[in-house]
Amino acid sequence: MATVKEDLSSLIKQRIDSFQSVSGFEEIGKVTYLGDGIARAKGLENVMSGELLEFSNGSIGMAQNLEKEDVGIIIFGAYENIHEGDIVKRTGKIMQVPVGEALIGRVVDSLGRPVDGQGNIETTGMRPVEFPAPGVMDRQSVREPMQTGIKALDALVPIGRGQRELIIGDRKTGKTSIAVDAILNQRGKDVICIYVAIGQKESTVRNLTETLKKHHAMDYTIVVTASASQSAPMLYIAPYAATAMAEEFMYNGKHVLIVYDDLSKQAAAYREMSLLLRRPPGREAYPGDVFYLHSRLLERSAKLNDALGGGSITSFPIVETQAGDIAAYIPTNVISITDGQIFLESDLFFSGVRPALSAGLSVSRVGGSAQIKAMKKVSGTLRIDLASYRELEAFTQFGSDLDLSTQKRLSRGRRTVEILKQDLHKTLEVEKQVIILYALTHGFIDEVPVQDIERFERELFSYMHSTYPKLMQIIIDTKDLPPTEELDAALGSFAGIFVPHAE
Repeated sequence: MATVKEDLSSLIKQRIDSFQSVSGFEEIGKVTYLGDGIARAKGLENVMSGELLEFSNGSIGMAQNLEKEDVGIIIFGAYENIHEGDIVKRTGKIMQVPVGEALIGRVVDSLGRPVDGQGNIETTGMRPVEFPAPGVMDRQSVREPMQTGIKALDALVPIGRGQRELIIGDRKTGKTSIAVDAILNQRGKDVICIYVAIGQKESTVRNLTETLKKHHAMDYTIVVTASASQSAPMLYIAPYAATAMAEEFMYNGKHVLIVYDDLSKQAAAYREMSLLLRRPPGREAYPGDVFYLHSRLLERSAKLNDALGGGSITSFPIVETQAGDIAAYIPTNVISITDGQIFLESDLFFSGVRPALSAGLSVSRVGGSAQIKAMKKVSGTLRIDLASYRELEAFTQFGSDLDLSTQKRLSRGRRTVEILKQDLHKTLEVEKQVIILYALTHGFIDEVPVQDIERFERELFSYMHSTYPKLMQIIIDTKDLPPTEELDAALGSFAGIFVPHAE
C-alpha cells in the first residue's frame, strides 16, 4: 500500500515539475452591425488594415475601415449565420491566398478554395492579396512578343510580355473571346494563364472552362471565379487574389498572362461595399478611390529585370462601355493606367467584322518592340491604310464617280478588312500571319475576289507548307522575312494557280 502512495506522489511531483505555464491573450471584438456582406465590430483596438479576422461561426473577414469607434469588416462567403453580439477575433495575419503549381488546371474561388468538385488542392505557399508593385529599377522594358494568334491584334496592336492592354467595348462585342483566344494561343509557349471571372453567371464560367478543356488549355490555366450570386466582397477581392497567384510564378522567373473579366463589375462591387461601409461616394456615385483600386492592381503587372529572374505578368483588363462611351469614369481611369487599349466597335461587330477592332481608337504603347522583325516589316502601314479606308468608305457613300487611285485604295481596303477577319478559337501561328500580310501588302491579293479571300488564305498556307516549307522555317528561326525574291516567287506561283470562283 505504501509503494502505491509513493508512486502516486512521485508521479504528481513529476507532473508539477514539468508543468509550464502558457500565458497569452487574444484580442476579440463584438459584432455591433451586420449588413450585406459587411459587419461592424467594437473592441478590436490594435487591428491592422487588411487583417484577416475570424468570426465565431468560422467565417472570415477583412478589416477595411479603421474608425474611432469601431472597425468596418468585409465578410468573405456566407454571412447569414453571423449575428449582432457574435465574437470576432484577430488572426494577426494580413489577408492571403494559397499559391503554387497545384492550382494549375483548377477552378477556384476568390479565396483559392476549389469549386470544381475535383477534391482539395495541396498548395505549399501563401501570398498576401495586396503586395507592392515592382519598382522602376526592378523592371525592364517590354520587348518579348506575347502572341495572341489574332492577326488584327498581332499586326495592329502588338502586345509584349509584361504589358497591360485594356480590352474595351460594349456588351456582346467579343471582348471575352479575344482574351480566351489569347489564352488558347499560349499552348506550348511556356506561359501560365489565369482567367478571373468577376460577376459572371456560373453557367458562363462553366462553358468557358469546357472550351479551355476542349483545346487542352486547362493544362496551363487557373480559373478564379467570383460569380454574380456571390457577395460584393468576393467580387472585390478576386482580381487581387488572382494577381497574388500570378506573382508567385513571376517572382520564380516564369511568364503569366492574366485576364480580368471584367473590372467594371469589380468597381460596382467596390461601390456597393463602400456605400455599406459609409464611405463618401465621388463622381457618378463611385468612391473617389476607384482609380487607386485599379491602379494598385494593374501596376503589379510587369516585366522583371534579369537580376530578379526576368519573369513577367501580362494583363488584359476588360472594361464594358455603355453605347461606346470611352470617356466615362471607369474607362478613362483604366485607359490612363494601361499601356494601350483594344477598342471593339458594335457597328463593326454586327456587320460581321470579327474581331471588331477599331483601327483608329485601338493602340499599343509598346508598339514594334513587341513584334518580331518580320511582322514589323509587313504591318508597317497597315493601321494607316485601314483607318484611311474607313474614312474614304464613309466619304464615297455619297458619290458614284471615283478616280482610279481612289478605287484602288477602296479595293485594297476591302481586302485588308477581309484578311483581318478571323473565326472564333482559330488562332494562327505568327509565320502564317506574316505570309498572308506580306501577300496583302505586296499586291498578291489585289486581283482575288473578296468572297474568295478566306479560301485563298487557307489554300496558301497549305501550299506554302507542302511546297516551300523552308521559307516558313526561316521566319520561325530568324524572326525575319526570307529573301524577298524567293518569297515573291513562291506567292506569285500560288497566285498563278489559284482559281477564283466564277461570279
